[in-house]
Amino acid sequence: MLRTLFLAVACALIATALLPHVCVSDAAADDTATVDDSAPKVDEQIVVDTATDAGTVEREEEAIKYDGLSVDETKKLRESAEKHEFQAEVNRMMKLIINSLYKNKEIFLRELISNASDALDKVRFLSLKDSNYLGANTDLHIKIHVDKENKVLHITDTGVGMTKQDLVNNLGTIAKSGTSEFLQAAADGSSDTSSLIGQFGVGFYSAFLVADTVVVTTKNNDDKQYIWTSDASSFSIAEDPREDEQLGRGTRVSLYLKEEAQDFLETKTIQDLVKKYSEFINFDIFLYTSKTIEVDAEEEDDEEEDDGEDAAEDAGEDKEDDEADVEEEEDDADKTEEKKKVEKTVWDWEIINANKPIWTRTPKDVEDEEYKKFYQAFSKDSKDPTGWIHFTAEGEVTFRAILFIPPEAPAGFFSEYGRHATNIKMYVRRVFITDEFDDMMPKYLSFIRGVVDSDDLPLNVSRETLQQHKLLKVIKKKLVRKALEMIKKLEPEQFKKFWAEFGTSIKLGLIEDYSNRTRLAKLLRFFSSNDPEELTSLEDYVSRMKESQETIFFIAGANREEVEKSPFVERLLKRGYEVLYLIEPVDEYTIQNLPEFDGKKFQNVAKEGLKFGDESEAEKKAKEELEGKFEPLTKWLGEELKEDIEKAVVSDRLSDSPCALVASSYGWSGNMERIMSSQAYAKAGDTQNSFYAKQKKTLEINPRHPLIKNLLSRVAELEGDKQDDDEYKTTTIELSQVLIDTARLRSGFLLQDSASFASRIEKVLRMSVGVPLDEAVEEEPEYPADAPAAAEEEEVDADEDDEDDEGGEEVAAPQEDDVAAEDDVQGEEAPTHSEL
Repeated sequence: MLRTLFLAVACALIATALLPHVCVSDAAADDTATVDDSAPKVDEQIVVDTATDAGTVEREEEAIKYDGLSVDETKKLRESAEKHEFQAEVNRMMKLIINSLYKNKEIFLRELISNASDALDKVRFLSLKDSNYLGANTDLHIKIHVDKENKVLHITDTGVGMTKQDLVNNLGTIAKSGTSEFLQAAADGSSDTSSLIGQFGVGFYSAFLVADTVVVTTKNNDDKQYIWTSDASSFSIAEDPREDEQLGRGTRVSLYLKEEAQDFLETKTIQDLVKKYSEFINFDIFLYTSKTIEVDAEEEDDEEEDDGEDAAEDAGEDKEDDEADVEEEEDDADKTEEKKKVEKTVWDWEIINANKPIWTRTPKDVEDEEYKKFYQAFSKDSKDPTGWIHFTAEGEVTFRAILFIPPEAPAGFFSEYGRHATNIKMYVRRVFITDEFDDMMPKYLSFIRGVVDSDDLPLNVSRETLQQHKLLKVIKKKLVRKALEMIKKLEPEQFKKFWAEFGTSIKLGLIEDYSNRTRLAKLLRFFSSNDPEELTSLEDYVSRMKESQETIFFIAGANREEVEKSPFVERLLKRGYEVLYLIEPVDEYTIQNLPEFDGKKFQNVAKEGLKFGDESEAEKKAKEELEGKFEPLTKWLGEELKEDIEKAVVSDRLSDSPCALVASSYGWSGNMERIMSSQAYAKAGDTQNSFYAKQKKTLEINPRHPLIKNLLSRVAELEGDKQDDDEYKTTTIELSQVLIDTARLRSGFLLQDSASFASRIEKVLRMSVGVPLDEAVEEEPEYPADAPAAAEEEEVDADEDDEDDEGGEEVAAPQEDDVAAEDDVQGEEAPTHSEL
């Protein structure tokens, strides 16, 4: 009995020890046996269970199998491989990468492609020294293959490859590449940890963000082909015994993706990431992808017959004869019909970075059509750019750049002015870094699109880190100056298009960018009295100035018609002076921030201080005589209207208008007052705004106008015969009030008391049509209220009308017999469901 029991326990233990190995081996064998012929293949496919369990080493080892080797051969290869442990610092770094960089996992592909590009650059450099270095493998490229079935992503390059010692030094011991600095920077917490990847030469290890196991197969001309395998805790290196799996030269990185990283098995995802980060890599990047084509149905059938077995060979002769007859009939019928088309899926290598970085070439070697096509591909814009500039900057920092002016302003550009824009893309050695800049371009130039590529900036830095880099400020300064140079060099017709779209931006730039004020001033364009349609530059205006003219005259208003009819420009235009018309809201702000241009100061003709500069001595003497003649009127107006004006003077600027209100040098013009009062976010009771708004104006009178002459006579009479005539005095004051109100409106200012102005206008109208001033408005008659009874009857009638509308017919009032009948009915039992 005991012996039997002992044998049973021993068999159970043996079975327990053997079953896991048998199951895993069978599973591996099944995986290799069930391969879909239609699925894409690569030279090396590795089937791996992505779940790593540190406690079950045997299961993990059995899960890895290399193509071209049996399970036993794979096991022997693994056992003969050299085992290595990462250094303690490397382990800490790996934990940081895997656990801290979850926000930006997609950058792993950028890093691996960048490494592959570096390897290709190196082999190309070596081939310049040794023409035989490339050997038979002269094609330099990068290939990406997605193995959905085994959940593996392969990235292969034909670069320089690595020797066995390179694998140990570069992928196993990276302390020399900056691990200590990496850990120190991560511990400081001064920047996003994701910005540190690549900055210290640890970009390769970003692969473990998405993969549990990474296998690197590599071949260098100076060594044999080796396989490097790691699960992020340790790594092994073994010589690759597969003769039919030799790379020739180069490296293949195979990533066995985690469950949460399965999105990277979609070819569309890989394609989008390559175009985002690595579109302008110098070397071709191929992706093994599928496409659907149409083929003849017969061709499809022939292919299926070639791939499968011919089952018709074992059929009887009678069946063959019947099928032959049917086929002959079908062939006869198909002769008059078109061949049937069917869709077929084919797999092939497709290049996904067809757009090459033209900024790496010299400008003279690039055709205009190439710039246009590059802009359209780069910006996803279907239209050609208005202009571009291609340059290389050298000095403290060296970089290449191409800047473009888009044909149209983006939607909402000015309504969302100052918001974050992503139009300048930063590359480091043709690898995209970021476009999330707050101030790569100033706000007024945020419409500029372009690329900047520098070899002097650290690779793979985040936006926050890059913005703090001292070289970025140098790049920004040069970009702004080159952008303004590009705008200045536009052809006249192109400049018209540009100004129509972005003229306001240049004006805002003159307010915001003090350092480039002179450059921006040369780009300004305004309407003027010189031409009814065309805009003029300040340079052209100055060239047309009179010899005696010392200032640039301008006037601001809501539109051209308003400023052309303004009383402030009457005398200037008659004397032949050119006046700039500032008819956009931002124009007056712009000129206020531009003290002078080419040595000429600006003069707002709606403010005090206007001087022509060409007055003769006789003209000056005549003015002095007029000032003496009209002194009684100016004094009287200053006293009677002291609440509204600071003083009254004889005007030099008026020709046809009787008078005008002129702002002080530091006060608001009528146009500025209107703009400031319309601000949506204006603060009520703002002391600064109140200071400017309450500045008293100067009333300038036209001594040649009949109304002013008459008013002078009335004032003289008030000081003489009419001194005690209160009615005459009141009428004179009211006339002066109407005069100043109209002057306020003609000068562009707002009425402070519109009700009083309307009352005075009404009085003038009464006097004009002969209506007595004291005639009252006719009283409105009082109408008797309706009787309550009548109202009730109307209400009852309305209710009856509503009932008639609802019932569709008139309903008579119920009689006593009807009520009794209703009572009888209510006393009966209700009919049952079956009775109904």
